[in-house]
Amino acid sequence: MSTESQTQKVVIVGAGWAGLGATYHLAKQGYDVTLLEAGSYPGGLVAGWKTAAGRSVEAGIHGFWYPYRNIFSLVNELELNPFTTWTRSSQYSPAGLEVESPIFQDEPLLPTPLGTFLYPKFRRLPLIDRLSALPLLYALIDFDNSDAAWQRYDGVTARELFKQFGVSARLYRDSFEPMLLVGLFAPGEQCSAAAALGMLYYFILAHQPNFDVVWCRGTVGEKIFRPWVERIEQAGGKVVTQQRVSDLIIDNNRATGVVCGDRVFDADAVIFAVGITGMQKIVSGSPSLQSRQEFRDAMNLGAIDVLATRLWFDRKIDIPLPSNACFGFNPTTGWTFFDLNALHDEYRNEPGTVIEADFYHANQFLPLRDEEIVQIVQRDLATCIPAFGEAKVIDSSAIRLPRAVTHFYPGSYQYMLPAVTSFDNIFMSGDWIVNRHGSWSQEKAYVTGLEAANLVVDRFKRGNKATILPVEADEPHIQIARTINQWGRDLVKSVLPDFWLP
Repeated sequence: MSTESQTQKVVIVGAGWAGLGATYHLAKQGYDVTLLEAGSYPGGLVAGWKTAAGRSVEAGIHGFWYPYRNIFSLVNELELNPFTTWTRSSQYSPAGLEVESPIFQDEPLLPTPLGTFLYPKFRRLPLIDRLSALPLLYALIDFDNSDAAWQRYDGVTARELFKQFGVSARLYRDSFEPMLLVGLFAPGEQCSAAAALGMLYYFILAHQPNFDVVWCRGTVGEKIFRPWVERIEQAGGKVVTQQRVSDLIIDNNRATGVVCGDRVFDADAVIFAVGITGMQKIVSGSPSLQSRQEFRDAMNLGAIDVLATRLWFDRKIDIPLPSNACFGFNPTTGWTFFDLNALHDEYRNEPGTVIEADFYHANQFLPLRDEEIVQIVQRDLATCIPAFGEAKVIDSSAIRLPRAVTHFYPGSYQYMLPAVTSFDNIFMSGDWIVNRHGSWSQEKAYVTGLEAANLVVDRFKRGNKATILPVEADEPHIQIARTINQWGRDLVKSVLPDFWLP
């Protein structure tokens, strides 16, 4: 094992946004870093690969939203140009087009959340229904991403929250539930109200441009992760694939090695950067982790099935906007479809149309044969844009992803792990880790990777900490409202301490 005068060895488990972020920073600070990936290539679920016919596919399309300040900063540092311009999006139901969204940063700036309410072009949702959301603003002000706020709202379902605040049935069905299905990947009765508030605020309501999004002009693996891995290796980091962690070697409450079958990687610190399903597999086989309550508690967490499909059609189809969300086709499943001719360089000059259609909470689809899945996708696409019904599918891909994304179910917060564990030198990262930054999804995973790297820097006093850009501050009227609300809460608590159920 290393002494303090030698280069400290850090083993990082999982080569997604969190693991790559931690590895890159620590390698630049002079640590001996080894990144272990169970799969055959870095990137986890967001890396793409080629089919036997040489066509690019990936495990779902991932957007990069306006508030992803740290990821955009990384891409600039790597001198990459992977993204489209800001794109508009639309929403469909079985009745047809429901709403088109503008590029919000191009519209006159209004105090949040007015722009979000006024600028989208709703085709069918009456104004009276949209106005029924106004009482919900109190919950958005009250939920400040603090530990106390998570404890207050996490035990309630998102559906119950919207019901309590008087959201109309139609607004919930046509607007909020679709957001939950494609943002938290589950129907409202299965989502934590705390997670719903955090997600809605970060992606949509905190600032007018937050809903604006760019997309990778190819797979994330090709455009970002592969050049990033090259930079990691240039900095001295080692990326080792096909290494499934089976246990840890623990000595005096410290990890001294990471066991992968018959290989042992020596470690002075360990960072876990895997999703919930991967972490639970590791815990299930690791007596060392099973000995700790927090890791056993993590077995209570859940994950959601995703189906990612890609269809090649024999003709050009006019698709009004490149990014589209769909609701109402299945009661518990949301889906999105994307015009890859418009988004991906590879398909820009394709003679036919290439569509990515991703389904979330797709439990009922995973047992189906590929041919059945393709028929369902084409049928639903034709409901949105009738020309799809006349076209012929000339190639297709269906990727089943069981338990692929985090499920923030009601009551799950108590089982989520913090970055610091009960082991002296084991740290956690990922989009399901408790932190106070306020970001979500890929940005949160990357931020927690940097936070874990900073904990290693703190421990060994070697190198500089990573700079983490904070979420943009709340607008002044929101800050004032939150201050008044907190003052009221403190006053009630001083009069009636421990009286109210959190």
